[in-house]
Amino acid sequence: MATSISREGSLEAPTRHPLDWQSADFYDQASLDKELERVFDICHGCRRCVSLCQSFPTLFDLVDESESMEVDGVAKDDYWKVVDHCYLCDLCYMTKCPYVPPHEWNLDFPHLMLRAKAVKYRQGNVKRRDRILTSTDTVGSLAGIPVVNGLVNAVNASSLGRQALQAVLGVHKDARVPPYVSDTLRKTEKARIGRSATGEAAGPTTGKVALFTTCYGNYNEPGVNADLIAVFEHSGIPVTLPEKEQCCGMPKLELGDLEAVKAAKDANIPMLKRLVDDGWDIVAMIPSCVLMFKQELPLMFPEDADVQSVKAHIFDPFEYLMLRHKHGKLNTDFKKPLGNVIYQASCHQRVQNIGQKTREVLALVPDTTVEIIERCSGHDGTYAVKEEYYASAMKIVRPVAGRVEKAAPDHFGSDCPMAGAHIAHALGKDGEQQHPLSLLRLAYGL
Repeated sequence: MATSISREGSLEAPTRHPLDWQSADFYDQASLDKELERVFDICHGCRRCVSLCQSFPTLFDLVDESESMEVDGVAKDDYWKVVDHCYLCDLCYMTKCPYVPPHEWNLDFPHLMLRAKAVKYRQGNVKRRDRILTSTDTVGSLAGIPVVNGLVNAVNASSLGRQALQAVLGVHKDARVPPYVSDTLRKTEKARIGRSATGEAAGPTTGKVALFTTCYGNYNEPGVNADLIAVFEHSGIPVTLPEKEQCCGMPKLELGDLEAVKAAKDANIPMLKRLVDDGWDIVAMIPSCVLMFKQELPLMFPEDADVQSVKAHIFDPFEYLMLRHKHGKLNTDFKKPLGNVIYQASCHQRVQNIGQKTREVLALVPDTTVEIIERCSGHDGTYAVKEEYYASAMKIVRPVAGRVEKAAPDHFGSDCPMAGAHIAHALGKDGEQQHPLSLLRLAYGL
């Protein structure tokens, strides 16, 4: 008599199923609990992801400390402790889990956590702090007003101010909170909005790009975007800015506010689609924002042709530069070596499956060695600043910071500027991190 034996996966490329977020079952608590128990039981028996983030140690401790020492001994209310530690980095799905689709167990841990966050949000179980921190356009616009800007940055720099932030908002007093600028990128580069240009096509690239500035790249570190513009135009790639834009929706996705994600999609996609139709490719220097348009929105709206079109024309900056280089269209006239560079490859860049494009570009600079750290920084936008998660974020970043410290490089940073700042914070070297785009500009002597 033939028997069916479940085999381990990872022998085939992972398949991501569309997110059925508009169905009634998606928000049904009993259905969610059943799926959480099924998946947690598989994770408990595997435990390969224990080193990735705090969700898995939390789950395994709950199981090991239960009376039965199995998932059925864990109280359903304690499931939320696992959910709250997940920041949807996707590394478990992409790099560790042997049971992802097309395996018959069909395990997608990040999207199950997203479903749980959406249920929690719909139930109204969300802190005011989290609503504020994920409203990046609103916070950035207010903090960018010159008088308000000075006050916000002064509070951020003051010990008493940081204690007040913790008491009022639950932002940990020791966490690194980014400064805000009044001269945003969209203000200083507004002449680029609506410009016309001709690009030289090469491979899948048109040779001209629209820069999705991102909230962080507009309000917090516009200098990195300025570096991107300088580097691209040095290789003959004209850069424009969208007429208008709003947050890509990733912070609201991580909160579980999927209707807000839809609203962001409805605002951004038509504008980006018009740029694509006019021959512009799209780049963004924040990996999470690129991933939002490359993966999350296409999975939420698989039938939306405009979403799929934008997906096909948005690129990580270093992915774009390497595509140009393969066709002889990248300026390689570097003026200055970089020496020893070590950088953390951000999670949301790694799961784009584009390879080590940042390393490949930086390695073109003569007399430069590049070391990659492929491990999560533990920042995730808002996770690392929250009072209850700061210690966990610092625990996660510690091995990364240790690697940087041991290497004693000439330059260090991350593809994600927030992750780079978090690593510098862990090293006690706030502000010393350098984004790879900034390093490339340095190498060009621009």
